[in-house]
Amino acid sequence: MKLVTRNKVQISAPRATPEWSLLTKHGRVLLSVARDPQMRLRDIAVAVDLTERRVHTILSDLVESGHVIKAKDGRRNRYEVNGQQPVPDFVAQIHPISEFVQLLAPETPT
Repeated sequence: MKLVTRNKVQISAPRATPEWSLLTKHGRVLLSVARDPQMRLRDIAVAVDLTERRVHTILSDLVESGHVIKAKDGRRNRYEVNGQQPVPDFVAQIHPISEFVQLLAPETPT
């Protein structure tokens, strides 16, 4: 990280890509499902830059908590966000998950 000095105050120059993410891995997977419920597990993994195994674990967590609904579609699984579930966050739990999906992925129908 490069430090820039301005008026005797050191300011760190921004990195091209930060090492942290605003959304958790669970949040990123949830948004991928919201954007395209037809996505295969493999495609979700590529979209969120995680392994298929990790995405499978996250989807299992989301299904178990009721935030995602899993349905068989032939040989494939189809995932759908349950927009009525509260956000699993102490501060924001009074809001349904659909409000956050609309905020972060407005082109997604609820």
